[in-house]
Amino acid sequence: MGPVATRMQSKLTDALAPIELTIEDDSHRHVGHAGHDGRGESHFNVTVVSDRFQGRSRVDRQRLVYRILSEELADRVHALSVRALTSVEAAQKSL
Repeated sequence: MGPVATRMQSKLTDALAPIELTIEDDSHRHVGHAGHDGRGESHFNVTVVSDRFQGRSRVDRQRLVYRILSEELADRVHALSVRALTSVEAAQKSL
């Protein structure tokens, strides 16, 4: 895991106390596309399972994650796909 992904992991862990957190660096698939400057760590897929999402809409959950990662989004991260679930939702999806 690179330094940007490590920082993202630390921030999300501190803010959301996730039950599950997966950060996938998808930058290699975007070489030559807009937002890829050759440094890497620019495109990510994040799945976070946290009960701190309870009672929040899907949009509110994504806004919360974007707010937590605002520094990374302002600098290096060009694209961030977020899947944010509560533990109950995650359990239902795995059935």
